[in-house]
Amino acid sequence: MSATECTLCGLETPDAPLTDDDVDGTFCCRGCLEVARSLDDPAAADAGDAREAVRSESSSVPDDAETAYLQVDGMHCASCEAFLERRATADDGVAAADANFPAEAMRVHYDPEATDPESVAETVSGVGYAAAPTTDEPRASDDGTVGRLLVGGFFGMMAMLWYVLFLYPVYFGLPPEALLFDLGDGAGRFLLANVWLSATVVLGYTGAPLLRGAYVAVRTRQPNMDLLVTLAATTAYLYSGLAVLTGRIEVYFDVTIVVVLAVTIGSYYEERIKQRAVGELADLTRDRVSEARLRTDDGTETISVDAVEGGDELVVRSGERVPVDGEVIEGTAAVDESLMTGESLPVRRGEGDEVRGGTVVSDGRLVIRAADGAERTLDRVVSLLWDVRGEGTPQRLADALATVFVPAVLVLGALAFVVHLLLGATPTAALLTGLTVLVVSCPCALGLATPLAIAAGTRSLLEDGVVLTDGSAVETAREVDTVALDKTGTLTTGEMALLELETADGTDRETLLGRAAAVEARSDHPVAEAVVDAADEADTDTGADSTVTEYEAHPGRGVSGRVGAGPQVTVGDESLFGDATIPDALRERYADAEGSGHLAAYVGWAGAVRGVLVAGDDPRPGWREAVERLSEDRRVVVLTGDEGAAADRFREVPGIDEVYAGLPPAGKTETVRRLRSEGTVAMVGDGSNDAPALAAADLGIAVASGTELAADAADAVLVGRDLAAVDRALDTLAATRRRVRENLAWAFCYNAVAVPAAALGVITPLVAAVAMAASSLLVVANTTRSLGPDDDPEPATASGDRRTAAVADGGERE
Repeated sequence: MSATECTLCGLETPDAPLTDDDVDGTFCCRGCLEVARSLDDPAAADAGDAREAVRSESSSVPDDAETAYLQVDGMHCASCEAFLERRATADDGVAAADANFPAEAMRVHYDPEATDPESVAETVSGVGYAAAPTTDEPRASDDGTVGRLLVGGFFGMMAMLWYVLFLYPVYFGLPPEALLFDLGDGAGRFLLANVWLSATVVLGYTGAPLLRGAYVAVRTRQPNMDLLVTLAATTAYLYSGLAVLTGRIEVYFDVTIVVVLAVTIGSYYEERIKQRAVGELADLTRDRVSEARLRTDDGTETISVDAVEGGDELVVRSGERVPVDGEVIEGTAAVDESLMTGESLPVRRGEGDEVRGGTVVSDGRLVIRAADGAERTLDRVVSLLWDVRGEGTPQRLADALATVFVPAVLVLGALAFVVHLLLGATPTAALLTGLTVLVVSCPCALGLATPLAIAAGTRSLLEDGVVLTDGSAVETAREVDTVALDKTGTLTTGEMALLELETADGTDRETLLGRAAAVEARSDHPVAEAVVDAADEADTDTGADSTVTEYEAHPGRGVSGRVGAGPQVTVGDESLFGDATIPDALRERYADAEGSGHLAAYVGWAGAVRGVLVAGDDPRPGWREAVERLSEDRRVVVLTGDEGAAADRFREVPGIDEVYAGLPPAGKTETVRRLRSEGTVAMVGDGSNDAPALAAADLGIAVASGTELAADAADAVLVGRDLAAVDRALDTLAATRRRVRENLAWAFCYNAVAVPAAALGVITPLVAAVAMAASSLLVVANTTRSLGPDDDPEPATASGDRRTAAVADGGERE
């Protein structure tokens, strides 16, 4: 192994690698060094061996342990995971810990009677790492950043006023006697002291986050943009402070002020755009169940889901979410499993059937026996999402460049100082040359290149109804080769709609729809809502507001009731009609509907079946056009939990290359991984079952009408109903990525000219500061250019209008 590589993880070590007399080898960070102590032969081990070595020392997770997630700053490589896990398990109350370097997070299993997440975070923090418990509360506001900018702006303006009135005129050749006072006397010393004080406030208060980021970079031996900015700002500050103390008037506090304020404003602008985007997601629902209804000898008792034990009997009523996995021991109901499986149609569950935690009882009442371990399927999805997120998160491009740029600039600045000193320059002149190199290379343009371009792209995406939640997606997303579309909730709305109504000879369509809606209005079944909506839109004389007596629900089969003074109306499957005659045409249409993946129900009265209602998942408006646009230069595949006819009908749709059916969450994730081996993949989905696949894709786009877990896993969120926005979003992301690279290219071209000139002593720090400001303005100007012409398609037809037309005309929608 090369001497420049870490003995444990193989990453390049800093100029001063970490070593220890008790451990053979050199290491890139404290984490690798500490983990190596637990290995017999660090050189022969890898990060996986290190983690196993640490985990073998921890006990298994007890059944009563609770789980908490910590956000951790300062991780440098995969070996840091093992180091942090060792620190966490040093807490007596922690049974096991699992650090995730790409996600910058840690999962800990702990005994709540012995410790808490705050204590574990304190144990983990230190030696360059900072940990804190994650919460469900909204992120803290940016009031702190605003305050720092206001204070920094005030003191910065005061300092720059002195520069404009007194210092710049002298620097540009104005005779000192032309000023109101001599800068070398008491008044001049007072002026310089004021400028020094103002620069101190700007650097120490406004620039505090930059200084903190630089400190972490130094402690972890991982140079970043904060370190490069801090080097230029602090070097100019220290030189200027020394100049004031030695009686000189050539000070460069203005460089410190401009550098700190420019970079802070750029970062603040990016964060504001992100917060605006996050605000678009405020109405997303939470999917976890916090309480369960336990059946006892005295009735029922509400308990926490965490208190549910295997064997407990839980009551779940219509409209409620099943709290944990279990087996039905009483009752029959229609259960909506779309959240967990992606199945668009409710399924009938009765005694002896298994139900999954997180699914919804949409019609009826169930009593379930909690399975051993009382685990929720949703929890398994969350765990899968955690594992997927650990597969790799790309580093910000600017920070990656900084790992090379920072050492190069430092070496060049030091060489310039030494060479000029050897050539006979005075120590002050040589120091000025080295300072000029640092100032001219200050990455204001480099620091603004990424955040401003991402902010512009985020703003453009918002106009198209897409929220960018992860700016790094812009930096890393290549041209997308494959678009994977979830079916339920993406190509469809995830809501039931009446697709077809067929009547027997002599039966009025409006009468049948109105009577069916009147009875179904008393039901909680998803199909009932679709029938009622269709009747309302068709404006039938008889509808949901009609008086219904003798109403009876038949869970899993249908409903019946007397509508007004009319006959007893029944809506449901064949078992409810006894010996009633069913016309062959209606029986055939019922079978065709069931075979095509839709739900069908007979409607009848007076001893005869009068018609068939066909309901199904409502297609998203404009989905066919959106698929055709996506397929123009990309491969399009559909992933679905549905099987059979419900999935097969998408195989013949123009633009769809493949359909992968019957996929559970893990199956979708594995399919995305396989597709990634063939090219860049964008995944579009909405449900919690899609979250791991969204995280596994190169680019994840969640539909905002879906779940919070899916939105959290995605890089962007579609907040409108227009699926065509996905194609526009991909184009905008590609354009934003090109803009980032344009900005970075300009920043480096500037440095390629300015840095050698500074090293040769051709320019002064003042000229360097002006050149730096000019390069930053050019980056800003380039960013403000339009990302491209708007090619918005015609607005999609409202789904309600299409539904009304289909039912009124007797047509069928797909």
